[in-house]
Amino acid sequence: MLGFITGLFYANALEWVAHKYLLHEEGKKKSSFWSYHWGEHHKLARQNDFRDISYERDLWEWNPQSKEVAALAFAEMIHLPIGIVSPGFVSGLFFSGAYYYYVHKKSHLDPDWARQNLPWHYDHHMGQDQDQNFCVTFPLFDYVMGTRVKYLGTERELEDRKRRQNKLATT
Repeated sequence: MLGFITGLFYANALEWVAHKYLLHEEGKKKSSFWSYHWGEHHKLARQNDFRDISYERDLWEWNPQSKEVAALAFAEMIHLPIGIVSPGFVSGLFFSGAYYYYVHKKSHLDPDWARQNLPWHYDHHMGQDQDQNFCVTFPLFDYVMGTRVKYLGTERELEDRKRRQNKLATT
């Protein structure tokens, strides 16, 4: 049980580090493999009031969704040898990877669900500074690292949301 909990904790830290350094710092470089995150995923979420239509595409195509799955699978596979010593740790890590994909996809297909269940992730995409709130599954390491910035429910968010919805209604 301790190994599983340690795997969850480690996965949350890994999620924060990968999101900040790979998906954002490297992702802002157009020549990077990770550029899909900033150039496609963030762009679509901002344009569509948090909805990312790439999650409606076929997983077997090479698109942002399949790249995300490949990255998650790779991260899990490189940790697989640790399972010999700590199967609970690896189980926690694998659970976290599957949960990450599930809630990330669900949140971008159902923005109302995201606002209610993953407000920190909504804040990440829709807030003024998209280089904050790096955790998707649970904001533990955003609090630890000082990157948890609330946006949902603020006066600014209400104004921005109304403006975006008016813009979407006219297009």
